Amino acid sequence: MVGDSVDVVLLTKDSERVLRRCVESIYRNVPVAQLIVVDGYSKDKTLQIIAEFDAKYHNVKVLMDCGNRATARQKGIENVTAEWFLFVDSDVVLCRDWYKKAQQFIQPDVGAVWGIEVWSTITNPKTLRLFLKTTRKIFEVRGGTHDTLIRTSTIKDIKIPPDLHVFEDSYIKDWIAQKGFKVVACYSPFCIHYRPERVWTLRGSLGLISEAFEYGSPRLISRLLLAYGFYTVYSVYQMINA
Repeated sequence: MVGDSVDVVLLTKDSERVLRRCVESIYRNVPVAQLIVVDGYSKDKTLQIIAEFDAKYHNVKVLMDCGNRATARQKGIENVTAEWFLFVDSDVVLCRDWYKKAQQFIQPDVGAVWGIEVWSTITNPKTLRLFLKTTRKIFEVRGGTHDTLIRTSTIKDIKIPPDLHVFEDSYIKDWIAQKGFKVVACYSPFCIHYRPERVWTLRGSLGLISEAFEYGSPRLISRLLLAYGFYTVYSVYQMINA
């Protein structure tokens, strides 16, 4: 079983846009032992916002990292002390009772519980159903860390390749599986993902696709083409209707 409290690892860099709502949702829905913030030398109000929460809860640890998502996640993992910890992205808001809902999936052979993400712009029920199915399939291939509860012992010895800026989540998922533990994907708990506006531009969409091809293996990319095709079509729809 999960303990009475868990650590939370939060990666930030110029995250003020959604950060306050994100951290509020963490403290409201997760019993936080310590909030480990790994910041990429933010130049906006990110660290100021984090300091406000530390003044209130007195359990925030800020680490600085000038690398990428791989090095930041590695640094966060190395500072975890709780039996379980939660990766949360700085542009998501956790659902109500996130931790309580995740606990029902904890078994001795479970190494991680992944809560699905829902894009904040999706309001059509049919689109949402298709999106959820597509996102679930993507996770089965590459993993995800938007809101993922992880058994610390399964990855305490992990060494994420420092050049793995994209697909570091796939590396983490595979590492846990290789240790003989299950990675459970579920529709509840979940998080609302407030993707940046640049994603809904042609340049932004192409940039995300090019990153995937640059850092992903051909085998992995081939398995994701159809799913990412749906994301691309939706992004184009958003651009047309913006």
